[in-house]
Amino acid sequence: MKNPLLVPELRELIKDNNTQSLKDFCESGHPAIIAELIAALSPDVAWQVLLHADRPIRSDIFSHMDIDFQTELVSFLLREDVASLMADMAPDDRADLFKRMPEERRESILPGMAYAEREDIRRLAAYEEGTAGSVMTSDYALLSLGMTAAQAIDRLRWEAPNKETIYYAYVVDNSRKLLGLVSLKDLILAPPSAMIDDIMYRDVLFVRIDDDQEDVVGKIRKYDLLALPVINGNDALVGIVTHDDALDIITQEYTEDMEKIMAIGGSHENAVYMKTPSWQHFKNRAGWVVMLAVLGLVSGFIVQKYEGILLQFTIMAAFMPMLADTGGNTGSQSSTLVVRALALEEITAKDILRVLFKELKVAILLGLMLGIIAFARVVLFGGGSTIPPGFNIGLIGVAIAIALSLQVITATLIGAVLPIIASSLKLDPAVVASPALTTIVDITGLLIYFQTAKMVLGI
Repeated sequence: MKNPLLVPELRELIKDNNTQSLKDFCESGHPAIIAELIAALSPDVAWQVLLHADRPIRSDIFSHMDIDFQTELVSFLLREDVASLMADMAPDDRADLFKRMPEERRESILPGMAYAEREDIRRLAAYEEGTAGSVMTSDYALLSLGMTAAQAIDRLRWEAPNKETIYYAYVVDNSRKLLGLVSLKDLILAPPSAMIDDIMYRDVLFVRIDDDQEDVVGKIRKYDLLALPVINGNDALVGIVTHDDALDIITQEYTEDMEKIMAIGGSHENAVYMKTPSWQHFKNRAGWVVMLAVLGLVSGFIVQKYEGILLQFTIMAAFMPMLADTGGNTGSQSSTLVVRALALEEITAKDILRVLFKELKVAILLGLMLGIIAFARVVLFGGGSTIPPGFNIGLIGVAIAIALSLQVITATLIGAVLPIIASSLKLDPAVVASPALTTIVDITGLLIYFQTAKMVLGI
């Protein structure tokens, strides 16, 4: 929601050094809205606007800016200004920004920060991308055994301003080993003298720092959690993944899967289309496009091999687009359903026979329906085509209908089996879900089409 109409007005306020108006602007709405409005400015002008906000609000607005805009903005700021911004940011947000900075910039900024913040950034930035450790925050509430409910509420009231969430508080021992969890609701409803030991949940759901971020999202979604604790190899609590971070992960994974489905390479980041150079878009797309184009030559060889049939029965050429489109559509439907089921862990590679049997039943019904439609099309509207002596339009219609039905069945089964095979080989099922599938289905469809015509027509 960038608003370029606001840019001249903000520039005029800066020119007039209208401090109060700029301060009021920064406090006039939600930080996310202000961040979007400021993003219409150049980074240097955006910083002049941010300087008029109080420090906590400034960092909050900055945190809601696009990560690329943040990186560009801090690139020309003084070390002290960057350190001040990052000190007030959420631990996971500043770790993401830190990882985007050039190495020399990182080393210059860290000395300007407090020791605890430096170590926190180093620790969070060190985790491998795509793992629970890389998306967690170290900003969580802790309680200890032996506390009463009243003492716990007092602790949370004191910690609340500096914590990302206090709805869940985690109980740990002296070595930070995770012992249990207490929700704010339970604390409020419990008698003031009730002991934490008695009201906490001991069977706590958790993930480990090297677990895949998709597993993290899966648990948060399955159990309707607001946050999920992350532990290390010693079962010590090191962070939490909150529900808002889970939404970001879902968006990222969705973007990645959509681009992989269409055979697009690259980093699969969100909101980078206009910022990515055309040459980079070309490189991301060219590899698969060239490979699939080469495979597509096989289809041309098949048509060339059976060109005699097409010369005899020109009506068959009119149904080749329908054959290709129908096979691609039914195969893509099947593949999409299986890829989604694999992603949600509804099925595994061990369920391949059950999946194929289910898809076979669907494919037979689809094949019969489309075969009848194709037969009716040939018989009712194909009478004007040239037909060799000794053949009739009804027999040609039967051949085309059978070929189309078989194409639907094989395309559906191929669409179902390819993602499962990819999953069993530890490959990404989304990669084979569309372009690769379409090319394979085109090749098999043409073979089925011409071979069926030869058998039914006896040529």
